[in-house]
Amino acid sequence: MQRPGRMMAAEMAEQPAVLRRLLADGAPAIRATAEAVAEHRPRFVLLAARGSSDHAALYAKYLLEVRLGLPCGLSSMCTTTAYGARPRLKDVLVVTVSQSGGSPDLVASTQAARAAGAITLAVTNNPDSALAAVSEYHVDVLAGPERALPATKTYTASLLALYLFVEALGGAAEDLPGAARLPALAERILARHDEVRTLAARYRFAERMVITSRGFGYPTAREAALKFMETSYVPALAYSGADLLHGPLAMVDNVSPVIAVVGEGRGGEALRPVLDRLRGRGADLFVVGPERHVAAASAGFVLPVDGVPEELQPVLEIVPLQLLAYEVTLARGRDPDAPRAPAKVTGTR
Repeated sequence: MQRPGRMMAAEMAEQPAVLRRLLADGAPAIRATAEAVAEHRPRFVLLAARGSSDHAALYAKYLLEVRLGLPCGLSSMCTTTAYGARPRLKDVLVVTVSQSGGSPDLVASTQAARAAGAITLAVTNNPDSALAAVSEYHVDVLAGPERALPATKTYTASLLALYLFVEALGGAAEDLPGAARLPALAERILARHDEVRTLAARYRFAERMVITSRGFGYPTAREAALKFMETSYVPALAYSGADLLHGPLAMVDNVSPVIAVVGEGRGGEALRPVLDRLRGRGADLFVVGPERHVAAASAGFVLPVDGVPEELQPVLEIVPLQLLAYEVTLARGRDPDAPRAPAKVTGTR
């Protein structure tokens, strides 16, 4: 009998190697693609995705707006696939992120965008996919086959690929020392699996979770919530720290855990008043972030981010939360490799 969670564990463990491969083998092609896209001088960016890829696309939105000053939006694909809308997309860059590249609505909306004059870029783990075929440009995240249903290595690879693309689009130098540090730091995090297993015992019987962050960490909060819901079936609600204070804070108590992703940078500083409010309500607060914030929480994981800029920290932030979701699932007697809704490629239209 196969050990529960074997595939997810193996793919989480592959992440340092995937990041190294992307930096060594993928970066030159990504730079060339970004330079070709830059020649079009896009005035606006639309991002389209589903599931984990949607959170990677949200990360790209932060990158494009903060690093390049390009206005961005998240596409509502059903406006074209269900309602037949035909927006005017001349000089608009449409970036579609999909691990499989096979979802029919992503393919159809990309086809419609290209027909409407958009510059189209697919970011996938499958260069032979239908999405790659209908897009003008393609970025391969080089994660290798992903057999586990919960996305892990394809998510972090997508984040790094998008970072490399955005930096090159803005004309940054090829030498990105912060990115070069990621594989070794990811290895250090994965080596602390036993520490996470011990922490997971706190949440074995959790009936719900709230996960919060701000800035570049917010996509991490959303991806972590998805990981808990799809593996352990714990209802997990993700909120920007600012949105959490506008009403949802009322549901926070001293029973249901709150996970805060606290980056080293402006996003983490913006989250500080939220952390104060959560502690004031007696929340069971779990922090992923700097030691000073973990020490003031109920529990947490000190994240090593030495020499990594804030905009790259999400590549590392999600790793301990993947491990935590995995261990909580096992502690609840379930198999993260076999969730109740097994669909690697979602057939939405």
